[in-house]
Amino acid sequence: MDRRSFFKKAGTAGAGAVAATALAAPAIAQENPKIAWRMTSSFPKSLDTIYGGAEDIAKHVAAATDGNFTIQPFAAGEVVPGLQAVDAVAAGTVEAAHTTSYYFVGKDPAYAFGTAIPFGLNSRLTNAWFYEGNGNTLMNEFYATQGMYALPAGNTGAQMGGWFRKEINTLDDLKGVKMRIAGLAGRIMEKVGVVPQQIAGGDIYPALEKGTIDAAEFVGPYDDLKLGFHKVAKYYYYPGWWEGGPTVHAFFNLDKWSNLPKHYQAALTDACAFANTNMLAKYDMKNPTALKQLVAEGATLRPFSQEIMEACFQAAMGIYGEISANNQYFKKIYEDQTAFKRDAYLWMQLSEYTFDTFMMIQQRAGKL
Repeated sequence: MDRRSFFKKAGTAGAGAVAATALAAPAIAQENPKIAWRMTSSFPKSLDTIYGGAEDIAKHVAAATDGNFTIQPFAAGEVVPGLQAVDAVAAGTVEAAHTTSYYFVGKDPAYAFGTAIPFGLNSRLTNAWFYEGNGNTLMNEFYATQGMYALPAGNTGAQMGGWFRKEINTLDDLKGVKMRIAGLAGRIMEKVGVVPQQIAGGDIYPALEKGTIDAAEFVGPYDDLKLGFHKVAKYYYYPGWWEGGPTVHAFFNLDKWSNLPKHYQAALTDACAFANTNMLAKYDMKNPTALKQLVAEGATLRPFSQEIMEACFQAAMGIYGEISANNQYFKKIYEDQTAFKRDAYLWMQLSEYTFDTFMMIQQRAGKL
């Protein structure tokens, strides 16, 4: 081979390699842009499990993008009050929020399905409906009309029925009771005589302590113990029929979400899925110990009577019919979830219910 020809070709190749290297850095930068978002939570940092969902999202997104896409969580009140979280997202004040959709049923009753409707789905069926059924698709059709996109990002499992200053044995005992209760459950409780109050989580204790309200529901033993409700209301009722498997969502400004690189969207989607699973696991681990401590410190456990449960169920069915007659999104989502629920609980009767019932009998007999 001619030496001059060889070195000429080699020099040209080397120059091309240098040029390619020079071009690579800007190309990579364009593919992995530096993006910083703020995420406002509807929860205080003291409620580490539910607030922790926002922290989980931030950590996983940063790790998956080598720190190029960062999300900074803010507790309720640090940027906006907890009950204004989705307003801030829709307006673009913040890019994201970690909150419960049903806090905003005053805007539209369809928001309720994002979290839970009374006598809806348990946590497993909620995840099945969102991920494998039509839940995510239907909810995001609705959220798009509000200028947002959202993903499940937490679940508490079935909640407790709340704290009452007095025993509630009959429907008459509920009449006139001022109760902090969120979502459509407030409308249902109103049908049986309760006076519902919408109060952010961090403000419940002082309202109970001062007697501004007579009862309150929040989540379950772990969070309720932290908030000290048993110190100002003795009777702890179950089950929280209005929240069989409530989901916490991550809401994103629709334009901001749509303009994210696709691999950033994928990283954020995966981060929310982790937060969704991790929160439920934490509550299932922490609630048993917290419940025993609450009882040891004076809480008195009481079940809602069958009379109360049946009356509330009938009230719920009536309200769903009324709303469906005037709200197309609510009707569409409700009919889809109900169809899924009908078959899903048929299966649950054979599988989860029979197995769990047998194991509970063994637990009560001291065999576990």
